[in-house]
Amino acid sequence: MTDTSNPSSSNGASSGPPMLEVAGLDARYGEIQVLRDITFNVPTGDVVVILGANGAGKTTTLRSICNMVTCSGAINLDGQDISRKNTADIVNLGVAHVPQGRGTFPELSVLDNLEVGGYVRKDSLDDDIDRWFQMFPRLKERKDQLAGSLSGGEQQMLAVARALMSRPKLVLLDEPSLGLAPLIIEDLFNTFRELNQESGVTMLLVEQNANLALDIAQHGYVLEAGEIVLDGPADVLKNDPAVQDAYLGA
Repeated sequence: MTDTSNPSSSNGASSGPPMLEVAGLDARYGEIQVLRDITFNVPTGDVVVILGANGAGKTTTLRSICNMVTCSGAINLDGQDISRKNTADIVNLGVAHVPQGRGTFPELSVLDNLEVGGYVRKDSLDDDIDRWFQMFPRLKERKDQLAGSLSGGEQQMLAVARALMSRPKLVLLDEPSLGLAPLIIEDLFNTFRELNQESGVTMLLVEQNANLALDIAQHGYVLEAGEIVLDGPADVLKNDPAVQDAYLGA
């Protein structure tokens, strides 16, 4: 693959200063090395996508940012070194992680899940709860329903809304389309686009659904076997023959 790195951005957005800077990141599970010297950044206010097949290291990348795996390298959040901070401190600094597989508390109601999402805050949560109920009206309709009884798409909406309750600087989204019906996926990605454009939420998204991910992103990286092999503006990647063959079914 040919490197298409370019500082310009796509989708009509201009990139701001880096919100997240990762350099020389290695990560391993025991003796098994998963990431090898990966370097990337996420500009403030942008959506950046990391593409890759199963086992490429996408989930491990997000876990490394939150210090949930054994890793080394430089990780800076808004200019602050977080590489040696524990996970709870990283959350308090403004990182919200929506893990693969929804990540809701199934035994709690929708409303209780949202309140748990705002546990790091000391102010009233009411305005934000109302805001996300407006963004996700189906959650409002089911506010007293147990999260475990929601549909897959509703659980994903709840996981995203719960993460946003902490008013994060950066949202990490791990395969949000996994296991969802195509119409639900399209609706969810439209919501991500709206959140980014209207609220300025910075997002790092790891996905296999390259078409939708690149449609809402400004920049993308392709991860193979734990190494970044290609990066560039999202519209450039979408038209790259190698990316089309591998991820877009062209």
